[in-house]
Amino acid sequence: MRKLSMDELNRKSVDEFRRSEKTPVIAVLENIRSAYNVGSVFRTADAFLLQGIYITGYTALPGHKEIKKTALGAEESVDWKHFENSAAAIEALKKEGYKVFAIEQVVDSLQLQNLDFGTMEKVAVIFGNEVSGVEQDTITLCDGTIEIPQLGMKHSLNIATAAGVVLWEIVRKRITKDELRITNDFSANK
Repeated sequence: MRKLSMDELNRKSVDEFRRSEKTPVIAVLENIRSAYNVGSVFRTADAFLLQGIYITGYTALPGHKEIKKTALGAEESVDWKHFENSAAAIEALKKEGYKVFAIEQVVDSLQLQNLDFGTMEKVAVIFGNEVSGVEQDTITLCDGTIEIPQLGMKHSLNIATAAGVVLWEIVRKRITKDELRITNDFSANK
């Protein structure tokens, strides 16, 4: 085994990213305190070719130095919109045909590992504040809630970690064999 060179990674330019067909998934960030967490979600959204990010409440906006530090340019490639509050974002998402889910521990939540969204189904997932999570008023407006199973003593994850876990689980079932082959073309260069 050997590490891949930067050339072998076949990274898209910002223009190529913008022209690429996106995964019909939107991450919604509700009142995220840490701009570093926001930047991290931008990187994840770029990695999985998400449709975009909706930013609500007092969550920091791209341009913030801490977002730039962790996003590493993903804030330039990933489309984003800002909404005053989550209710406005949810209303817009539902008008666009998205099913909206809060990522939260609630009674009768759906377990992440049991989900199977169709490949073209439009899905939006809301990630909440690092301390208080997704607001109850927001949860009430959602089509459902998704919970990440946790087995240890702590029953919470950092929002950037939670976003990575949830978004990968949603996206991985949508990846085609052709996309995987393109991603793994480097194996011929070993």
